[in-house]
Amino acid sequence: MRYTAESVYTLAGQPLRRGFVETSADGTILRVGQCPEGEAVEPGILCPGFVNAHCHVELSYLKGKFRKGTGMTGFIDQINALRDTSSREEKVAAIREAMDSLWAQGVSAMADISNCADSFAVKASHPLYTRTFLEVFGAKPAECSDVMASVRELQAQARSFGLDAAPTPHSCYTMSPELLSASSAAGLEDGFLSYHSEESEEEEEMMRFGRGPMWDNRIANGIPTPPVTGTSSLEYFLERLQAVGLSAPVQGHVLLVHECCLTPEGAAAARAALAQPFLAVCPLSNLFIHNTLPPIPVMKASGIPICVGTDSLSSNDELNMVAELNCLRDHFGLDWQELLEWACLNGARFLGLEDRLGTLEPGKCPGVVRIQAVDTPSVAKNKADAPSGASHTLKSVRLC
Repeated sequence: MRYTAESVYTLAGQPLRRGFVETSADGTILRVGQCPEGEAVEPGILCPGFVNAHCHVELSYLKGKFRKGTGMTGFIDQINALRDTSSREEKVAAIREAMDSLWAQGVSAMADISNCADSFAVKASHPLYTRTFLEVFGAKPAECSDVMASVRELQAQARSFGLDAAPTPHSCYTMSPELLSASSAAGLEDGFLSYHSEESEEEEEMMRFGRGPMWDNRIANGIPTPPVTGTSSLEYFLERLQAVGLSAPVQGHVLLVHECCLTPEGAAAARAALAQPFLAVCPLSNLFIHNTLPPIPVMKASGIPICVGTDSLSSNDELNMVAELNCLRDHFGLDWQELLEWACLNGARFLGLEDRLGTLEPGKCPGVVRIQAVDTPSVAKNKADAPSGASHTLKSVRLC
């Protein structure tokens, strides 16, 4: 097959104007180049398949059920109230619909969070690759052994479906110090962690000072509170890695998800403590929950690779990678070359799949995606030569 576009973002170099991509029947890239003069080209841009670096696809049955702008405390209350309000059949149907939609829009791989086995059968039969992070919770220290035994059973179940899956810690405030360390060590046996970190000011106020809405909510509900460290929740996490003998720099791919409160000091600490840190931003989820955005300038200055995720349909109106990218583009003035590196190549690197995903290069099979404006055939004549239009007028379509 031969696909053309006004611009081709190979991500192995600069964009090609009036470019083409040729593939075999199974989607393997054969050739990439510039079209000869006189050849008609399709509007929009071509890029590799996306890597959704953070999703909770098993929560897809919660679409449209959450109030926006409640802050993290209100969001947590809603998730606790609504988590088991649908049948398993309804949940599985919603998972399949969400994964089919992600695949059609061009997502080739995903780092997905699971708390149960609901998504395993769908993932096992789906062309979209997933690495499943089995999220661990447990605020009482005495529960640590039982929780770890349970997640190991879930891991065995996931692997029986042929899935890449391992434990991962949820966050600083939902786990005892012992469980945070134990689950981190277990995940790093496989070489990967995904960790919710510094998602909100409420989280930071709780960890630094032992106060605020999240602290008060846990006290009111009789839930153990995390230790008050006087430091950021990110620094607390890094300390807990060392507590189980993981000396710096800790080996493995560690994804720090959200990081809405990241500081230059916190970023420097992560770089010193982790051999291969990554950041995952989910801007539309952050706006949905507490009307804030991650500090992209701080993230870029840190040099830590940035990836892009959609989070879940409990905290987002849709699972749409292009909408996430256009949100970042609108708020931070980023060009498409950089955004697509985050959404395709860096995600592939985090998952250790850069040998076959992330760039349009001969021999790889990343998927080929077209991004274009749905209300006009024209292509914006800006420095990135990207499609024009606001976020709701852009769409991505998988070509192979």
